[in-house]
Amino acid sequence: MFLFKKYKIRSYEMGLLFRDGEFRGLVEAGTRWFFDPLGKVRVDIASQRDPWLVHEKLDLIVKSGALAERAVVLDLKDHERALVWIENRFSHVLPAGLYAYWTGQKDVRVEVVDARIVRFEHAELKVIARSPLAQRVLDVCTVNRDRVGVLFIDGRYIETLTPGLYAFWKGQSEAKVVEIDLRETMVDVGGQDIMTADKVTLRLNAVVTYKIVDARKAVSQTDDVRQALYRDTQLVLRSVVGARELDAFLTEKDAVATEIEESVRRRAGELGLEIASVGIRDVILPGDMKDLMNKVTEARKAAEANLISRREETAAMRSQANTAKLLADNPTLMRLRELEVLEKIASNGKLNIVLGDKGLADKVVNLL
Repeated sequence: MFLFKKYKIRSYEMGLLFRDGEFRGLVEAGTRWFFDPLGKVRVDIASQRDPWLVHEKLDLIVKSGALAERAVVLDLKDHERALVWIENRFSHVLPAGLYAYWTGQKDVRVEVVDARIVRFEHAELKVIARSPLAQRVLDVCTVNRDRVGVLFIDGRYIETLTPGLYAFWKGQSEAKVVEIDLRETMVDVGGQDIMTADKVTLRLNAVVTYKIVDARKAVSQTDDVRQALYRDTQLVLRSVVGARELDAFLTEKDAVATEIEESVRRRAGELGLEIASVGIRDVILPGDMKDLMNKVTEARKAAEANLISRREETAAMRSQANTAKLLADNPTLMRLRELEVLEKIASNGKLNIVLGDKGLADKVVNLL
């Protein structure tokens, strides 16, 4: 009995017969007896319910030709990859190597792809990218909404990618996607100590609003476009403000802001940016200069108030002179004016008339 070995192979299984370490063929389903007095016979049983045939001596099995009509055999070169579909459902991605899949129990479909075309495009990319084995052979990246991706392969610019999912084969070339935000962004240029033409030190806070319109330029011209814009705005502020005296700067802030914006806009165009606005948010004077400016303003306002007061007094005196001249030229108008005065006096209280020298009574009576 010990001269024979018994193997039971089920209907969904296949036996792999080895004798003295050499592959001898496939063993069909059933109960099989093998004469083996020297213990050199071995039958490895493989389940076809899992189509992927994994065996340490797969090369010998394939070379024998025994799998020709029973399995799909893949011998992938270094530049080839394979997509495996089992029962019309995606299973996994295979790198270069030797593989075999049983076809007796399940439907197996294989797509061989040339990985020398570094960017991998497929109608089922989302499903493929979720596969665990895909991470071993694919670099998968997502370009989010309101952004674009600048694609470089081996350091060369290839194209600008719109929002979506992208995959690139590993091992063939180096693919890099730089994601760029296209939304408007603000840069605060704060705490800038700048000396004016008349040697007064100011502290300025400015703000620049921009957006990227040429993603390739924004990535290629500088390593950090935001920092480059910040630095250039600093230089423009020092150039424009430093060429003016303090009084000219304070009275022409809008013109200064416009000049700064034009200068920054020219430089921003070289970086692939579009400037929406540039503004000076705060102007901070030194403490002693602030006190001096307050005194100057106070003196100016006091002089203006004094000038207005003098103008009013002059106008009142001119009006009185005109009235006196009019009364002197019109005696009747003078009498009416005198009667108005007496009427006002009488309305305020009891009117007492004291008669003194001769002729005074006649004058009062004449007035009344």
